[in-house]
Amino acid sequence: MSGHNKWSKIHRKKGIADAERSNVYTKLGKEIIVAVKMGGSGDPEHNSKLKEVIAKAKSNNMPNDNIKRAIAKGLGDGDASNYDAMIYEGYGPAGIAVIVEALTNNKNRTAGDVRSYFDKSGGALGVSGSVSFLFNRLGVINVANQTEDHLLEVLIESPIEDMTTEDGIVTITVKPENFNLVLDVLEQNQIKTESAEVAWVPLSTVAVPEDKAAAFERLIDNLESSDDVQAVYHNAE
Repeated sequence: MSGHNKWSKIHRKKGIADAERSNVYTKLGKEIIVAVKMGGSGDPEHNSKLKEVIAKAKSNNMPNDNIKRAIAKGLGDGDASNYDAMIYEGYGPAGIAVIVEALTNNKNRTAGDVRSYFDKSGGALGVSGSVSFLFNRLGVINVANQTEDHLLEVLIESPIEDMTTEDGIVTITVKPENFNLVLDVLEQNQIKTESAEVAWVPLSTVAVPEDKAAAFERLIDNLESSDDVQAVYHNAE
């Protein structure tokens, strides 16, 4: 669940290893639990945040049984965990802007870990707002095996922001408040999404100097490996 420079590549790469897939499912399960508790409902039709997270879970091929179990836990079936949603902002090596979304039951532990990852990479954790101005918060929906013309026809009355095509993938961007609405229209027209999530999309990207590439990759890997971190977004090319 890491953000990259190309909208069509915001979602996780295909063919991830089983251990990594399990880690993704665990994080998505946590996100579903929090969405249920915050929205006070296990019904996605009455809980917009839950509906958003389920869309992301399905685009990551999370089994329906896993989704149902996470919803049940959110409703109080065997899970008493309380998580706080946190957003960390900072600069990685060579001034690359990085946004980290986390769900944690120990804010001091998570903040310490995230700060350590930034420090060890030669970057620095910043304060709230220090890099988020370099990004737009957008719903990003990727669709394969469709043309822009057809999708524009289907979504003619839908509030989309933009539509682009790269490597056979059509990327539709929408304001977060319109994310579920557009997904519903696609589903009604039996159009399957490759990925769908509300993400931090960089306004522009910057190149990573060759001598900083290893440190930057290490920062992203460490962040994504953290059990508390849900997603990582950056403005690197």
